[in-house]
Amino acid sequence: MTTPQASTGMFTPAQLGTQILIGWSGRQPDADQDTAYLLAYSLGDGQDGPVVGREAMRAALERAGLRVGGPIQDAAESTGIQAKLLVQAGQAVLTLPHLSAQYPAPAEWLDAARTQGQVYGMFATTPWPEAVPGRPVSEDQLRAFAADEEVVRTAAHCLLPVRSLG
Repeated sequence: MTTPQASTGMFTPAQLGTQILIGWSGRQPDADQDTAYLLAYSLGDGQDGPVVGREAMRAALERAGLRVGGPIQDAAESTGIQAKLLVQAGQAVLTLPHLSAQYPAPAEWLDAARTQGQVYGMFATTPWPEAVPGRPVSEDQLRAFAADEEVVRTAAHCLLPVRSLG
């Protein structure tokens, strides 16, 4: 029996499956202001299943200049990162070569993003099939996924400068 695989560095958009963007804001224990966070993840519903989808996501992130499993990168200081964040009219728009997604951001998220001038982006390679569009995600569910050791270890982490039009 063979298992379909995404070749190293090669993937198709169909292998990535449905891509989702979710955000939240909060204060770190030693900080004096809130931080805005964005989490990009897949539902794991790609044409070749979640295992291939995970490898396809890894390849896509690496192609965008993001290091999976590495330290936090700063897109403002690295010209090789192809991840852009536009915050305008109550929306956060994240663009990578394989992904363009909008997040209708609440006022507190927008305030944190503008005050900090950056957003902490976490790009998960681990699928999250339970967090589907149209179904609310509780704080406990979000915390359980975003803080899961395996999810954190196999994700790319990047500080994204906030850009706006005008």
